[in-house]
Amino acid sequence: MNHTCHNHNHNNHTDAKKYGGDTVYACPMHPEIISDKSGMCSECGMALVPMRKKKSGGHSGHKESGSENFDKHSGHSVNIFRAKFWVSFALSVPVVAYSDIAEKLLNYTAPRFFGSQYIPLTLSSVIFFYGGSVFIISAYRELRAKLPGMMTLIALAISVAYFYSVAVTFLGGKDALFWELATLITIMLLGHWIEMRAVSGAQSALKELSKLLPDTAEVARNGKVEVVSLSEIKKGDLVLVKPGGRIPADGRVKEGISDVDESIATGESKPVSKKEGDEIIAGTINGDGSLKILVTKIGEETFLAGVMRLVAEAHSSKSRLQMLSDRAAFYLTIIAVATGGITLATWLALADSAFAVNRMVAVLVIACPHALGLAIPLVASISTTKAARNGFLIKQRMALEAARNIDVVLFDKTGTLTKGELGVDSIIPASETSEEEILRIAASVDKESEHPIALAIVNEAKRKNLTLSSAGNFQRIAGKGAKAAIDGREIFVGSEALLGERNLFLDGGTQKKISELSSQGKTIIFVLTAKKIIGAIALADIIREESREAIKTLHNLGIKTAMVTGDSEDVAKWVASKLDIDEYFARVLPDQKSEKVKLLQAKNQKVAMVGDGVNDAPALTQADLGVAIGAGTNVAIESAGIILVRNDPRDIAKIIRLSKLTYSKMIQNLFWATGYNVIAIPLAAGVLASKGVMLQPALAAGFMSVSTVIVALNALLLRRKKI
Repeated sequence: MNHTCHNHNHNNHTDAKKYGGDTVYACPMHPEIISDKSGMCSECGMALVPMRKKKSGGHSGHKESGSENFDKHSGHSVNIFRAKFWVSFALSVPVVAYSDIAEKLLNYTAPRFFGSQYIPLTLSSVIFFYGGSVFIISAYRELRAKLPGMMTLIALAISVAYFYSVAVTFLGGKDALFWELATLITIMLLGHWIEMRAVSGAQSALKELSKLLPDTAEVARNGKVEVVSLSEIKKGDLVLVKPGGRIPADGRVKEGISDVDESIATGESKPVSKKEGDEIIAGTINGDGSLKILVTKIGEETFLAGVMRLVAEAHSSKSRLQMLSDRAAFYLTIIAVATGGITLATWLALADSAFAVNRMVAVLVIACPHALGLAIPLVASISTTKAARNGFLIKQRMALEAARNIDVVLFDKTGTLTKGELGVDSIIPASETSEEEILRIAASVDKESEHPIALAIVNEAKRKNLTLSSAGNFQRIAGKGAKAAIDGREIFVGSEALLGERNLFLDGGTQKKISELSSQGKTIIFVLTAKKIIGAIALADIIREESREAIKTLHNLGIKTAMVTGDSEDVAKWVASKLDIDEYFARVLPDQKSEKVKLLQAKNQKVAMVGDGVNDAPALTQADLGVAIGAGTNVAIESAGIILVRNDPRDIAKIIRLSKLTYSKMIQNLFWATGYNVIAIPLAAGVLASKGVMLQPALAAGFMSVSTVIVALNALLLRRKKI
């Protein structure tokens, strides 16, 4: 069974009717291929991706006009241009051999026989209608979309050259342009073949996503294990994954422990430990352990489907620079047609018609905005797939473009800079008992409790591999803590209220430490016997180790940092000081966070807001750049322009670096794509003809193709850059 038919569109869940008729399916590689049902692309075999319809009848959620939705590569592929190039190349050889250019340059005269004079006409006609048809059809689409451009110029150039040469031949003239026409079409096909290979290569990471799922899965049903195809998997199925196998569906670990390679999905380079209850992503690779996975998501709901959809929508969206290049390409087309007309009229007055047509064709070809049309989209395509490989998804290209100008990054504290869960921060002995022993005793009591504080203490003891004692006569003390018999002693673990009940007091030094920790917003839990305080444990929302590195990296990039939280002033101040954050806002309610964004923007600062994408939606929308962090398997966050798949604030710096690299490549390509025309167009028009300097149409096509290849290669260098 072919992998490509398996992406994420399985069962009957892919019926567009389920989504109210607002969903269509399009190929990420060939956006012109659209279907109302899921399936495979007829061009490349890639799984069609569900996307929202445009109001104009397109397939993306962006509000763009029909002309803006026009795809200049509609119907194009590597195979088409390769086949047409080789046929045209083979036919061009005899056309050149029977032309005057062969005699002039090579002193070669082809064998003559009855009708041989019609060989250039016959073979050039085949080249024109077979090889050149792709340009003529595309030109028709451009004109129908009211966006004349590259294909219009090429079609105009080859059509003028062909019909002029046919007329000359039947009228008995000798100045036909058949060899120029044949070589021009052949070189243009070669240039487009190379371009399409570059475009296909740029999106190879996206294409690989459609091949991640296995063909079959082992499912436990009715007390036995069955091997079924992915299309037969249902929610609630229990899937068995052997060591080294690919995860067939999104779900939750029901049984087993293993390390899972999630690099292709989240960008996490290290294997991620998975145990009972942990979420797991389809397409990732199981490690050495066996897992039983309860399937929770199929079809469009899966993480992989969401990634494919977002990346495809990003490919179809446009940045400001791309809009600029589109306008420039349009105006360059108008300039080229006008210049071609002036060139024709001028040389008709000064020289013969063949020379005049030759000059006009050269102008039309050299001015083709081919490189300009490729300069931005190819860089954008590469950056989108590069982002996906590094653990963040670009929903809007303008969001990535905005990242390079960010002055300050505003982080939501809980769940972003911190883990959003309690953890042991420090242990304060109040007697000669060691810190580890205090933790062990407390955990021995709390192991019977389900309270979040108790769980944090027990988890810390487990992390340190402490051996816990059995707890006898465990009792909860409402609102205060718990007690149990540990190693023959009655141990109490709970709040400060337990001290007052037993008339126990802390010494001055211990009291000072605890007061200091309390002022930082930390929760203090006391461990004591009926007559003695053993020690205290301070718990706090755990600061991510990655947060320190993230803040430091941003500072090194010259970017300020700020934090917003609903916690108290003391807690906010403590976290900000620990992470060296420049500014913080405390006691801020969720609906007030957008006001803090406006406050920073009022200082003429470009603000990136980093939050969880749910409570922070207004702030994410208000910010110049909205980044949803910790999206996990939920990739349908509407308020953010960029989504981080994993809970790692270090990826913010990656976004900024990628933005700067992407912008740099776009500017380089724009400069090259437009700059060479300043010199090339006058030369093609023949301004230096009196000095013997001229560009023949075929040479002009060569230069145009070379400029396109240079732009493509420069864009491809972005793939090697590390962020």
